[in-house]
Amino acid sequence: MKNWKRMLLSLTISVGLLASAAPAMAAPQETSVKVNDQAVEYTVGAPMNNKGTTLVPLRTTLDAMDVKLTTATDDTITAVVDGKTITLKSKLTRINGVTYAPIRIVGDATGYEVNWDAKTRTVLLVSKEAETAEQTGGRGFMWEVESNGNTVYLVGSMHIADDSFYPLREEFEEAFAEADYLGVEIDISKAADEAQQKLILDLGSYQDGTTLKDHVSSETYTKLEDILKKNGLEPNALDAFKPWVAESTLASLKSAAAGYEASAGVDLYFIQKAIESKLPIIELESYESQLGMFNDFSKELQEETLKATLDNFDVLDDSVNQMAEMWKTGNDEQLLDLTNNFSDNEEYNQAMLIDRNIGMADKIDGYLKSDKKEEYFIVVGAAHYLGEHGIVKLLEDKGYTVERK
Repeated sequence: MKNWKRMLLSLTISVGLLASAAPAMAAPQETSVKVNDQAVEYTVGAPMNNKGTTLVPLRTTLDAMDVKLTTATDDTITAVVDGKTITLKSKLTRINGVTYAPIRIVGDATGYEVNWDAKTRTVLLVSKEAETAEQTGGRGFMWEVESNGNTVYLVGSMHIADDSFYPLREEFEEAFAEADYLGVEIDISKAADEAQQKLILDLGSYQDGTTLKDHVSSETYTKLEDILKKNGLEPNALDAFKPWVAESTLASLKSAAAGYEASAGVDLYFIQKAIESKLPIIELESYESQLGMFNDFSKELQEETLKATLDNFDVLDDSVNQMAEMWKTGNDEQLLDLTNNFSDNEEYNQAMLIDRNIGMADKIDGYLKSDKKEEYFIVVGAAHYLGEHGIVKLLEDKGYTVERK
């Protein structure tokens, strides 16, 4: 029984844990910026992450890009690029006398490719002239549904990724540019909010004086201690947390070591673009529903999944690489095979796929029945779409024609 694949599949399905629930094991590395492979030195201010958007000191960054800043008001920037004056709309932020702007909007407007190196936490800006090889990014997964003058694009996300996923196909960008709404499972740019952090601690940690050691077998706990020590952590680092949080933490550690992070995930990529362009973001689920689902798993299932992850810890990075390749090639057959791996446990399959897919398909059905004639760009975990209980089948059962793009 390939039950350890459930952890890998959750990388394509559930963002809440990877983005925010796993306790911090080390201080986050600072974000840096490179222009045509040259590091930008910031003497005043420094790049920062603000709710999923990377903000950079405007003047220093433009100077490094050989762009002359003319004026900068609260929401408008005027600059000269290759002798041409351009104007771009963007919300500016002033901190300690330094003006900050979203790096992606600045890069896109001035003709630079903007990519993210998750392993080094570096924003990579590459001018058209400096590109020595065209990046292919990935085909990914996208479907289109039309009804009653409304259009819904269904995008399958990998919630963790690296810069090799980008740039995305033009079809993704064009569909997003026309959208009236971005729909996601949950808006993970809010992960650091105090209320979300309190919810994670309340649900994911023991409140009765017991520890993880009291709730799993000695064999499982010993394996966890060994893996934490091998990764330079204290063997009791996760004692306060329940098995589902411990498993999520291990998944995050392994995927990050392989260079994949939630900060480069496909859903967060579009969330950042929506925030920067002030596109409304709608949530198909909630932090409460996602975290509550994992917390409600039976004690037996929680330990079973944790133990399987521990047993296969050394090969998880190879499997994540395979999943990334699956996404970039847009291989439907492999995606369906991964999705079907959920069916080996009825409790897990019911909660992770069947129930959630029904809820999301019902919301999408509502968007399609609206009389507003609008476009929705929906980004949820790729494994939600295919199979007998997938969103595509559920929409087809409701009478819609779903076209693979």
